[in-house]
Amino acid sequence: MKKINVGVIGCGKIAQTRHLPEYAANELCDVAAVYDLNHERAVQIAQQYQAKAFDSIEDLLAVPTLDAVSVCAANHAHAQITIQALKAGKHVLCEKPMAVTPEDCEAMVKAAEESGKYLMIGHNQRLAKAHVKARELVRSGAIGKVLTFRTTFGHGGPETWSIDPGKNSWFFDKKRAAMGAMADLGVHKTDLIQFLTDSRVTETRAIVTTLDKRDASGNLIGVDDNAICIYTLENGIIGTMTASWTYYAGEDNSTVLYGTEGMMKIYADPQFSIEICTRSGEKVYYDIDRIQTNDNQTSSGVIDAFISAIALGEEPAISGKSALYAMRAVFASIESAEKNQCIRIQQD
Repeated sequence: MKKINVGVIGCGKIAQTRHLPEYAANELCDVAAVYDLNHERAVQIAQQYQAKAFDSIEDLLAVPTLDAVSVCAANHAHAQITIQALKAGKHVLCEKPMAVTPEDCEAMVKAAEESGKYLMIGHNQRLAKAHVKARELVRSGAIGKVLTFRTTFGHGGPETWSIDPGKNSWFFDKKRAAMGAMADLGVHKTDLIQFLTDSRVTETRAIVTTLDKRDASGNLIGVDDNAICIYTLENGIIGTMTASWTYYAGEDNSTVLYGTEGMMKIYADPQFSIEICTRSGEKVYYDIDRIQTNDNQTSSGVIDAFISAIALGEEPAISGKSALYAMRAVFASIESAEKNQCIRIQQD
């Protein structure tokens, strides 16, 4: 079987930590091409992976033997590069957040449909083993009918994660990032709660604000560092989604589901990845895996899923179209915070 040739556009932290090593570890593909605004960085990466560094995205996409690309650029460039790659006949794996406007997100999905190529978004929380198991348990009725939830993703901020760490990180730049913790972390948990409950967010009441993060000049950053949303799902479930860059004492990546027959805690206990407590007092524990943290990176599963979809000729589970539902909730939450009102979301 011919190997799938992959290009990586943007060679920053997420590419170096996840995309590149996970492609290299997958026997079905080869890293063939890389591009970065910092050409010297691209050259170094190319040498490490026996790939070719390109001077422009256009030149990289013009390679006829290139089958797919990862888009690991800053948020504001996701849509343009993704659409450009799809039109060039490449499958695309785009990092989250999908794009910085609803229109751009929709345009990306349309470009994928018109090109006949796959578009996948890096919502890796769906692939975490405990989340997959939790969904199975919910569907089997392990806690009865889910009524409410709380889901959280918070850590001390992206300034230590960026390839160029510090208070001048592009994550804090309104022009390049457009959005902050809500789109960086909140989109993950928004997508996850829809995955776990098989239901989409149709209403949001949100506070999306900047409480503490400051730039190198001492001014509050131009994007949000905290977001707290009250979501209503289409099947009537309600709950809270919290995203934060100010959890300085440690990371929280937990979800709790409350049902008519019990509750389920996911990644809330350092010893067990799932804990179920029933109305009768019974407790069931599942020791499946540990959630990724910024300080403890494990295989995300995203790259393997992307390559598998291409190899099998099957639409990726985390398709651009499926990612739209979380992005609509993100944009609606930002609108809710700006207008200080509840926002209904049209989910087709």
